[in-house]
Amino acid sequence: MIYEASPLAVVVFFLFVGVTLGLSFFLGRKAQSSEGYFAAHGQIPWFVNGIAFAGDYLSAASFLGICGMISFFGYDGFLYSIGFLAGWIVALFVVAEPMKRLGQFTFADALDSQFQSRGIKLAAGISTLAVSVFYLIPQMVGAGVLIQPLLGFDHYVGVLIVGTTVILIVVSAGMVSTTWVQFIKGSLLVIFSAILTIMILARGFKVPEENEFFRTLGPVNLTSATLATDVGTLLSAEASQDLVAEVIEPADNSDEPHLVVVNIPGEPQSVWSTVQRGETTYLVEAQTHVVVDGKEIVNGKEKGTKKGEQELKPIGHLSQLPAGVQETGGLGPFEFLSTLQQSEIILWGKKTSDLEHPKTTVYYQKPTLGKDVLRPGTHPKFKGIQSNKTIDKVNFLSLMLALFCGTASLPHILIRYYTVKDGASARKSTIVGIASIGFFYILTLFLGLGAMTSGALDVTNSNMAAPLLAKSMADWLFAIISAIAFTTVLGTVSGLILASSGAVTHDLLKNVLGYQFSENDQVRVAKIASVVVGAIAIVLGILFEGLNVGYLVGWAFSVAASANLPSLLMLLFWKRTTSQGIIAAIMVGMVSSLGWILLSGDTFATIYGLSADDAWVPFDQPGLVTIPLGFLTLVIVSLMTQPKDTPEQAST
Repeated sequence: MIYEASPLAVVVFFLFVGVTLGLSFFLGRKAQSSEGYFAAHGQIPWFVNGIAFAGDYLSAASFLGICGMISFFGYDGFLYSIGFLAGWIVALFVVAEPMKRLGQFTFADALDSQFQSRGIKLAAGISTLAVSVFYLIPQMVGAGVLIQPLLGFDHYVGVLIVGTTVILIVVSAGMVSTTWVQFIKGSLLVIFSAILTIMILARGFKVPEENEFFRTLGPVNLTSATLATDVGTLLSAEASQDLVAEVIEPADNSDEPHLVVVNIPGEPQSVWSTVQRGETTYLVEAQTHVVVDGKEIVNGKEKGTKKGEQELKPIGHLSQLPAGVQETGGLGPFEFLSTLQQSEIILWGKKTSDLEHPKTTVYYQKPTLGKDVLRPGTHPKFKGIQSNKTIDKVNFLSLMLALFCGTASLPHILIRYYTVKDGASARKSTIVGIASIGFFYILTLFLGLGAMTSGALDVTNSNMAAPLLAKSMADWLFAIISAIAFTTVLGTVSGLILASSGAVTHDLLKNVLGYQFSENDQVRVAKIASVVVGAIAIVLGILFEGLNVGYLVGWAFSVAASANLPSLLMLLFWKRTTSQGIIAAIMVGMVSSLGWILLSGDTFATIYGLSADDAWVPFDQPGLVTIPLGFLTLVIVSLMTQPKDTPEQAST
């Protein structure tokens, strides 16, 4: 899909960025000390911090990734939201107030509050860096995704812009500016998502005219010896006898359709997929994409917008509404879901086939009942819900466990408890955060389903669902939503880079290696570390282009839950926890989760380009194994390293 820059969107974008940078430079005077830079002197009001919590958490993964997954797969994308939100209950009732009492600036401070151990500082600092880097990847990918339609630049340019802007934000004012940026963008994100949801409900549903988006042929008999003639007639070909139609059978035990490849002399190759309507078979137009000699070929023609070139068509529409009506008009929230449940929606699948060229990607239509769209188990990651295979169910449970436990273990979220004055304020800010986040996630369900039926989706990029939905409504809404989404990335990335710079400067350099810094020097070194981490984030954002940001963030949650949560909870609630136990739990949890991810089928297929069947581990998500392993490691090592009683203690 070709994205054309909107002048209005460009103006709004630079306005948002300008205000953000101006605010950061204005607040920079409050970040001259390490306490001001890392923790805003603990003077952030609890309500502002609560909205900032939401702003921190409602990242590119939440806004772009979840909306995208819902628009492509239905309710399954919403399961990520449920997992994310449930984890905040742990944060509220278990972590909030104790976390405020434990630490000073960083996650390592909290874990080391009772021990003064360099080993804990080292392990926690490394863990913070690992989780932050994994969480940075989807944010930077999301930035690049947004820049394409917003400014008309390539993906890497967007990543460079957001990386540079974030570095300036963090370097200028640290936690003070990060908090207020998060407050502003969190508020705007919820408000304008609500406005977009209202517009979706007011528009309702509409079935497009036949062949308005894609052509339909039929009925046809795939087994007929006269198929070529039949298809030629249906396509109105002048020389149907020269037409060649090849049927590609689906793999065994596959729900993929038959593909029919049609070659007409002098015409670009076309591909059609089968659709069954009762006892009758029809052919519906598919889309193809292949790279030949460095050139992108779309639907048999060179990709582009010039005469003789072609682009992938936008997708997303209904094929049938209840009672045969063509249009519903405005709907209420529950009526919207009920109507969709009784409708038929055209989802899209893809497969790689050898047609004229190897590795041709074919995008084909999947007519799907609305009740199936609103039922969990459609997304490949959630097939375990409906699967009869134990391993699939285990994979699903492992993912949800990681999402649940990871929320309360993310370093850039945990350090926000240090920005308020006391434990009560920490608890209040968590409640505000939960309310804001919960309301937003309800909105994402309508945003995703609205995008699914908007007719404006990019079949190659689910991350663009929300902005393209807004664009289908109005250019001004697209401009604002895109700018807010970009600011969302800015805020989250700045928090991650700040957490990383604290780990490098405060934890590793000062407390582990023993460098002595003055207050000003510590802030200066932290700013240098922010620049280095920001540069790494830019590189990773460019390298991981094309992956769904919601999928990528699952990695960060798995590592955080495995490495950080066992140590934090056992420190709070088990008096026999030792420093050696904490160190061992962090390192075992981090290494095991990272290793499992790198050896999983998902990584083999999406990163290495290999078959998922060659994976070294039985299921993709590590949490069900690595989180209990972290707890077990801590208990065993702590019991083995209990301090010996002194003679005085032994005699009492």
